[in-house]
Amino acid sequence: MNLLRRNVRSRLRRKMHIRKKVFGSAAKPRLTVCRSNKNISCQLIDDARGVTLTATSSLSKDIREALQGKGGNRGAATAVGKSIAEKAKTLGIQAIAFDRNGYRFHGRVKALADAAREAGLKF
Repeated sequence: MNLLRRNVRSRLRRKMHIRKKVFGSAAKPRLTVCRSNKNISCQLIDDARGVTLTATSSLSKDIREALQGKGGNRGAATAVGKSIAEKAKTLGIQAIAFDRNGYRFHGRVKALADAAREAGLKF
């Protein structure tokens, strides 16, 4: 139990360190990632106004059907990254500030970021 609490505290400490520097605006919103053991989701946030511009998740109907219930793997993260990039393009957004939310930049978080880059978002 202490190990779990220590890991959560470490992630929250890293999260606050990142959030001091990463800020989203209307021209360059913040792409924040949230992952769990079974799913992954992300949002584009305009911190200046305090609004979420768009969001997507491995629980979204179109992505969930394509993944057939496997939302906690790199394939799901890639699909979510492509989806958020397409939604951003429809809003006219080309550049973002990436917020990994305290998670390490490997595995599913990296797969989501790489898919968003390939789909045309600039980090």
